[in-house]
Amino acid sequence: MIELDNVAYSYSGDALLTDMSLQLAPGAFHFLTGPSGAGKTTFLKLCYGALKPTGGRVRIFDHDVTDMSRDDVAMARRRIGVVHQDCQFLDHLPVAENVALPLTVSGQASPDQVDNLNELMAWVGLSEKYDALPPELSGGERQRAALARALILSPDVILADEPTGNVDWEMSQRLLRLLVELNKMGKTVMIATHDLMLIRAAKSMVPARILRIANRTLQAAGADL
Repeated sequence: MIELDNVAYSYSGDALLTDMSLQLAPGAFHFLTGPSGAGKTTFLKLCYGALKPTGGRVRIFDHDVTDMSRDDVAMARRRIGVVHQDCQFLDHLPVAENVALPLTVSGQASPDQVDNLNELMAWVGLSEKYDALPPELSGGERQRAALARALILSPDVILADEPTGNVDWEMSQRLLRLLVELNKMGKTVMIATHDLMLIRAAKSMVPARILRIANRTLQAAGADL
């Protein structure tokens, strides 16, 4: 689905990531860890085509990112749901309309999608916030709304960048359970996090591969996790 082969990324001549190789297979569950500033967000951006590698090759659904136009990347992105670390919403629109924005932007909004939106809002526990404005949401509610928005196009892959970074432990567990449930439905999931407690909690829920970015490259995490 997504394949990185000896990928490197440099900015202004400085190497941020080097020799990154990974295959995200259908139904896989990965944690990506490493200290702040290690390059986790950059790595995820390479995975969904927001950045193009300065070395090596990234393939998304059998297409080399280097050869893809902006429209090609946009089409591929419909199959990849991204939960950003700092989720941004349009504060003048109700939460439900913010969640449905990818449908509107991609021209897929239709009356038939209303039931899907209602089901999705219920699944993330936000039915009562359907008409609320984003500033009225708590941190945990914002993260669940961000997850719902990433899922509205029924993507094959979910990439979550520090999805529990701004919420308490109980909400972290709730978000983790939602992501594990998605994986059990056949979705490929990668979570970038520095929260080792979250990773340990996931071990009883899902067989996950744990990766660490260290010294600008990708490594298998040790048993200490």
